Amino acid sequence: MFIAQKLRSQSLSAYLIYMYQVEDLIRAYGLDTDRIAADYLPRFGYDEKQMAEAKEWYESLARMMKEEGKEQTGHVQVVQNTLDLLEDHHQERLADSDEHDYRAAYYKALPHIVALRTQGNNKAKHEMENCIDALYGATLLRMQGKELSASTQAALKPISELLRLDEEANKL
Repeated sequence: MFIAQKLRSQSLSAYLIYMYQVEDLIRAYGLDTDRIAADYLPRFGYDEKQMAEAKEWYESLARMMKEEGKEQTGHVQVVQNTLDLLEDHHQERLADSDEHDYRAAYYKALPHIVALRTQGNNKAKHEMENCIDALYGATLLRMQGKELSASTQAALKPISELLRLDEEANKL
């Protein structure tokens, strides 16, 4: 919760990747927030008040996941809304004829975005969600101690640059 608040104000991309991790963590604990409070949250050295706030936040997210049918996959509405905000901003910048640098970055990233969209269940997702999915996938691989191939690293570079330019221009 505390990390999410900080990231939300600094970088939507980092916030979204973090929230993807939180959703997966909640799923890994079987949406059991008592287990999260007992096994996971103590790692952070929270005082009693912080622990209660963090547990309440995880309970709220777990409840949303249940209510929205996201127990196994997908993103809660608050995360989806943030993805949609990022996409709206992206589309506005693409439509702006003065956004030469952004459009150039977009066209560098586009072949990689198209490749992502043709894989698996990415066809219905918008471009920015595909970009965040790619960065999250790379994050998961790194967390598992796996090396990213040279082609994956090459694909992530223009995607990361596009997201950086998007956030840099307008702190969302």
